[in-house]
Amino acid sequence: MAVVDRRQLVLQAATKCFSLFGYKATTMDQVAKIANVGKGTIYTFFTNKEQLFDEILRDVIIEMKKIAEREVKHDKPFFDNLHRVLDALLEFRSEHELFIKLSQESRDFGTPQAGEGLDKIERVVLEYLEREVEQAIRQGEIKDCDPKIVSVVMFRLYIVLTAELNKVHVSLSKEQIKDYFQLFLSEGLAQRALHC
Repeated sequence: MAVVDRRQLVLQAATKCFSLFGYKATTMDQVAKIANVGKGTIYTFFTNKEQLFDEILRDVIIEMKKIAEREVKHDKPFFDNLHRVLDALLEFRSEHELFIKLSQESRDFGTPQAGEGLDKIERVVLEYLEREVEQAIRQGEIKDCDPKIVSVVMFRLYIVLTAELNKVHVSLSKEQIKDYFQLFLSEGLAQRALHC
């Protein structure tokens, strides 16, 4: 008979609880019940709910990094890679129940831990983008610029085009999103170059 990894059972149960109930409403009793372990078993691995939540976020971040690494094709241009990575990460985020619940909880109730969890994940994405922008600058694919500012603008633009625009406009196809992303970031809106 296989040895049961109780720590993994606790993590899976906690992920399910946080996804169903949110951070604030999740209790260690619920986690123990879903994991089918005693509450004391949870405390052998995790000191408190905050530590358990942080471990789940760490696992999600590792998964996101793997997705980004999988999507980058070193023989492709910067904007092609960027589009693929952002698309895959936002798809992962929109389909991952934990993100959905944390977003709702943060928006509807202002639960600090939910907002902090989302911020932590966003920081990882922005750090990744910043590194990619720096590399694209070094390789001469994009103009010299502040990578931190550009990564924030890229991320926000992508969120607007993929998730927020549909509140006031018909949802864009993946190809339309790519075209607008390309227009705003690599081509710009001006008909001709302006000289100062």
